[in-house]
Amino acid sequence: MSPSTPLLRGVNLTEIESLALSSQLNMADGHARQELTKSQRSIVDELPDLFAKAAAQPVDDLEREAHRAYLHLLHQHSYPTRPGGVLTCYSSSVAMEILARSLVPAGGGPVALVHPTFDNIPDLLRGNGLRLLPVEEDVLHEGSVSAAVPEGVRCLFITTPNNPTGRVLAEQRLAAIAAECAARDVVLALDTSFRGFDTRSHYDHYTVLRDSGCRWVVIEDTGKLWATLDLKVGLLASSDHVGLPLAKIHSDILLGVSPFVLVLVTRFAEDAAAGGLADLHRFIADNRALVRATLADVPDLAFPDGDARVSVERVDLGERRCLDVWTRLRQSGIYVLPCSQFHWADPARGDHSLRIALARVPGALEAAVRALRAVLLSP
Repeated sequence: MSPSTPLLRGVNLTEIESLALSSQLNMADGHARQELTKSQRSIVDELPDLFAKAAAQPVDDLEREAHRAYLHLLHQHSYPTRPGGVLTCYSSSVAMEILARSLVPAGGGPVALVHPTFDNIPDLLRGNGLRLLPVEEDVLHEGSVSAAVPEGVRCLFITTPNNPTGRVLAEQRLAAIAAECAARDVVLALDTSFRGFDTRSHYDHYTVLRDSGCRWVVIEDTGKLWATLDLKVGLLASSDHVGLPLAKIHSDILLGVSPFVLVLVTRFAEDAAAGGLADLHRFIADNRALVRATLADVPDLAFPDGDARVSVERVDLGERRCLDVWTRLRQSGIYVLPCSQFHWADPARGDHSLRIALARVPGALEAAVRALRAVLLSP
């Protein structure tokens, strides 16, 4: 794609994010790119010792420690501890690929998927030959439970907190949807990759899912919280009666993740439990306030996700087209995400909004948002 490309139809969000990786003003991808805290820098100073620990300790032990530290940090105390109950992957996208492949031989109807959401989820599902049925967020959160679980689907897939909207599925709503899935033998799949940012999603999902009796899969992700240069793991947890060949497909794709990364995840989770997670929440809230304050006087502009706590912020551009704004920003080396692709079933609904990543150094974020403000105010 040339630097002057004005249109991004047919281009996925990850391709757009890749354009920004070398930019100093990359506000596109949702990965953690802020500076390390003082306590996190001390963990980096421990790297030789952590490497030695990873080399000396059995991988099974390291894996159990990482699962426990990370999931207990987020109050997911009832996660499955049986062998194979949580499969460790290189990333949440790999976990998603495993889930998508596992659904193929199940036969039956389509997969119902929350709309909007990050487009690599529908891309991976469709790439494995699965048919998709969009379920609007309002229906999932507020509509009748029967509408939230459409007739004839084999799986319902929900992202909570959602990306880009930040909406969180409440505990009672999850329980009702899970009960409906159990009654109709529908697999309930959750992507909770942004869970760490929002304490409203820290109720124990695994207790709710277990008590419902449904077949379920949960994808967790350590990569959004800490600026560990993409050293991360994705976790694929499932019920003991899920009836999908997850472990077999996992073994088809990978033998295991790096023991060193497992040790690093454990240490960063321990630091987060000792106060680092609360510090991160304040940091993201401050950056969100910076964005909103900088753009507050721009006419015909709004922030549609007023209660969001995740590390991204949507901006409604009014009558302006996101591709026009994106193109002008890119000419100055500044990158955000157009929202058209999030609306995977109806891209036109995202044509007038942008997504800004908040897990950034405040000075760089402010410079990028001031440039966005200048573009929005210019003729």
